[in-house]
Amino acid sequence: MGNAGKQRWRFAFHWSPTHTKKHHQPQQQEKQQEQHDLPPKEFLCPITGTLMFDPVIVSSGHTFDRNSVEACLSLSFTPSLPDGSSPDFSTLIPNLALKSTILNHIFSSSIRSKPLDSQVVIKLVREMKRKTSATPVASELSRWPSRLSSSSSIESVTPATPLPLTTTTRPSCYSSSSCSDAELSTPSEQDDNGIIAKLKSALVYEQEEGVVTLRNITRTGESARGELCTPQLLSSMRSLMASKYASVQVNCVAALVNLSLEKSNKVKIVRAGIVPPLIDVLRGGSSEAQEHAAGALFSLSLDDQNKTAIGVLGALQPLVYTLRSDSSRARSDSTLALYHLTLVQSNRVKLVKLGAVGVLLDMVGSGRMLGRVLLVLGNLATSVEGRAAMLNGGAVGCFVDMLKKDEFDSELTRESCVAALYGLSFGGLRFKGLAKEAGLEEVLQNVEQRGTERAKAKARRILVFMRVKYEEEGEEETVDWEELLNSEEVNHTQL
Repeated sequence: MGNAGKQRWRFAFHWSPTHTKKHHQPQQQEKQQEQHDLPPKEFLCPITGTLMFDPVIVSSGHTFDRNSVEACLSLSFTPSLPDGSSPDFSTLIPNLALKSTILNHIFSSSIRSKPLDSQVVIKLVREMKRKTSATPVASELSRWPSRLSSSSSIESVTPATPLPLTTTTRPSCYSSSSCSDAELSTPSEQDDNGIIAKLKSALVYEQEEGVVTLRNITRTGESARGELCTPQLLSSMRSLMASKYASVQVNCVAALVNLSLEKSNKVKIVRAGIVPPLIDVLRGGSSEAQEHAAGALFSLSLDDQNKTAIGVLGALQPLVYTLRSDSSRARSDSTLALYHLTLVQSNRVKLVKLGAVGVLLDMVGSGRMLGRVLLVLGNLATSVEGRAAMLNGGAVGCFVDMLKKDEFDSELTRESCVAALYGLSFGGLRFKGLAKEAGLEEVLQNVEQRGTERAKAKARRILVFMRVKYEEEGEEETVDWEELLNSEEVNHTQL
């Protein structure tokens, strides 16, 4: 039988087609090729059923593709395997031997496959979670556990008139794992040194092991964040953030996000020189790395001591650029970072000079990130430079149209819109002329009747300003608003 098999192979590869049957041989070759190309079951990820291009061994001993594990972690989902067991994702170790075997199989076959995009994997895992869950599909808030733990804070949109805002205190890219704090032991000094040694290693797979371990330890281990955040560790991470290997870079920046969640670490991280490499990642990193970089800058900007430094180091321009990103996570965290950074006057001036007002108003017009963008514009409206740029950019007409349509997703968004107009009202006659032209008085009367108490208070103050009458010798002064708007004096306010 063995010799006969060899003869058939010789026949298939060495004989001229004229000596074979015209139809039987091509069909036989095609069938043999299909059998040869069919990947073994152990090459397929148990979660997605596709080839594993980056296989990792998890704590329970199972092997999965890295994208699948990270998708499960981000969605706090633990799948049930065919044998009834549940994997433990607390630690990931690259399976380099299997990876090499799979790549050799691909090269020796006619397979023209490529790794699934991370967003596709997340969709597959989310659908799997929906089907296996006994409860209805989770809302956006429950999909991202970080938002459930976010706190409400009272921030000031305009210096003289505080406006309570509800904003997240953790980046969108952060998500806690399915492990509890009790399951993650506090790292010892030996563990700390071991992680640093791997981060400093010249071998890429050791670097990857180091950043993956660090990311997992700091995901839910709040006590570990403070103990691990040392100058030595941050120095090692700073160099790896520029790695040309996507997995190393992504996990390194993600671990940095976790470290930055600890309040006492925020200033340490900025002083360690982490902001410049974060900016480089935001400018030229992969999509996933950019999401984490935006999240890290947002988290770091929450500390008042960091706000000015982050602006001076040049983070404002790449954050504005990221507002156009295809990733909703990157856009969300960039907007929140800009909101907190613009609580400082020097950053407001810089942002206006960068032309951010036009970008933000375009986002308002398209309805993207509306509530958060209005918060940033509200901050900008408190400065002379920001008011001038917004008045010249058509902000009054834009905001009035929004109030007329009354299509806000929440009362807070409406309040933010009215607060931004209140900031613009300090623009004097320029504002009054634009407001009368847009019909602001009518929509503010509507806000007075059915808005929240804070929105009503702002609306009343704007209306009082708009109804002030100029009197001269007992007679009301008539103002030609069209002439005023086109006057030389007004045009001098343009930047």
